[in-house]
Amino acid sequence: MSKLTIVSYNVNGIRSALSKGFANWLEETQPDVVCLQEIKASPDQFDTGLFDHLGYHHYWNPAQKKGYSGVAILSKIKPQNVSMGCGIEKFDLEGRVIQADFEEFSVVNTYFPSGSSGDIRQTVKMEFLNSYIPFINEVKKKKKKVLVAGDYNICHQAIDIHDPIGNKNSSGFLPEEREWMSRFFENGFIDTFRQFNTNPNQYSWWSFRANARNNNKGWRIDYINASEEFKKHLSGAAILPDVKHSDHCPVSLEITF
Repeated sequence: MSKLTIVSYNVNGIRSALSKGFANWLEETQPDVVCLQEIKASPDQFDTGLFDHLGYHHYWNPAQKKGYSGVAILSKIKPQNVSMGCGIEKFDLEGRVIQADFEEFSVVNTYFPSGSSGDIRQTVKMEFLNSYIPFINEVKKKKKKVLVAGDYNICHQAIDIHDPIGNKNSSGFLPEEREWMSRFFENGFIDTFRQFNTNPNQYSWWSFRANARNNNKGWRIDYINASEEFKKHLSGAAILPDVKHSDHCPVSLEITF
């Protein structure tokens, strides 16, 4: 029987995270698969050899626009196949999806759009969400055991946000976004963190403003969600708020085969 640790982490700039000790943390913790979002760089802009040194195969899907978005997967196990994008050009130019297929399962790492900058981006976000379930259903047809890791930019329930009443009209906690998240779970996915932890005040992102992190005024918007076929393989899940290379923290999942 083998146990694997999967991590999802919005690093808010890979170069920034590396300058704050991200590589040291990887070396100390040795997760098996790491899904990064918002890398904000192309691999020619920093030393990717660091990851070779740490024993990772690494795959990068940067956005066309410099210093923006982008996703990556680091893996101790060499994937059988790696694919980029979701097949919709305008989203794929933003570097939002990367998929790694392993013998037993697939990992789809996704950086869902934020709508917090205004109505135009909120419309884009909803368009992305509406296209995502058909996309992930196609992935599930090919590989039944699927993990969908990433920054979803949505709090699903009131327990997932520090101030549900004050944020009821905020992007990330709008009724239509929360309803989409419910549909996503009804479509055959498990909120793995909530399988193991039903306590409140568990967050993965905090604003840089108003000392939010120190006061734990956060949002749980980062997830590693698993297809139902994965249920018997789930052995633990955690949020790691003491890891500080970003305004997000990593979330982790342990799976056993």
